[in-house]
Amino acid sequence: MKQDVYQKVTDKIVADLEKGELTWLKPWNAGNMDGRVLKPLRHNGVAYSGINVLMLWAASMEQGYCSPFWMTYRQAKELGAHVRKGERGEQVVYAGTLSKTEEQDDGSEEERSFRFMKAYTVFNVEQVEGLPEHYYVKPEPVIDPAERDENADRFFAATGADVRHGGGQAFYSSGSDHVQMPVFECFRSPEAYYATLAHELTHWTKHKSRLDRDFGRKRFGDEGYAREELVAELGAAFLCADLGLTPEPGTDHAAYIQSWLKVLKDDKRAIFSAAAYAQKAADYLHSLQAKAESTNQDEQGVAA
Repeated sequence: MKQDVYQKVTDKIVADLEKGELTWLKPWNAGNMDGRVLKPLRHNGVAYSGINVLMLWAASMEQGYCSPFWMTYRQAKELGAHVRKGERGEQVVYAGTLSKTEEQDDGSEEERSFRFMKAYTVFNVEQVEGLPEHYYVKPEPVIDPAERDENADRFFAATGADVRHGGGQAFYSSGSDHVQMPVFECFRSPEAYYATLAHELTHWTKHKSRLDRDFGRKRFGDEGYAREELVAELGAAFLCADLGLTPEPGTDHAAYIQSWLKVLKDDKRAIFSAAAYAQKAADYLHSLQAKAESTNQDEQGVAA
């Protein structure tokens, strides 16, 4: 993949941060997608992941798209539709692995794997004419924000994380391996509570017994700390999108933005890496749902 793709995405996010905005929250703050939080979807309904989520969320905000569906020129054609003349697409990336056999000095052959990243162009369905009607249907509104979300409660409970409530701060303690949260009623909205819990549970995944994520953090506020906070921020955004929740920016974002800016300006690949780590953390938390369901079924079988 050409270096300018890394630079283009990083420049966009840096520009937003310098204005005090969070790219990954903008679609929701602007009421995009009719108020519902969704990850961008491929033509077949499969959600994009990692950095592609951020790239397409940012594009949706800039262009005012309400539909979450995106597709290539060829995919639109295969569906009997066509991209309107003059429309410009958005770049997304595909990561893969290539294997190559190399001859060694002693004449033996060794197979080596190389990771690569390829960019390609997609269009929002609002740029496409002639698609089946379901592509143009706007999603339904979210649930009443005054109610506690049973689906979210069930999801977070299924992780098996030690979540304790009390006090006025939210944090993850690696020493005791628990998440501390203020009580639900202390938050200004249910969404604020779930977004905060998702953030702290993303931190929870870094434990050595789980994803063993370590950016070399030595002290509060250093580069390693900033990178981990960025991963937790993106992880919370991805999880909230998966759960149909509308997160809100926290009161500490202004301070974090400055440290994130330094990391992103020093390393144009940092946001790609952070998005990948965040997606891995979200996927890990999702994987615990199946385990919890299986355990419940086993217990019910024993009880019977």
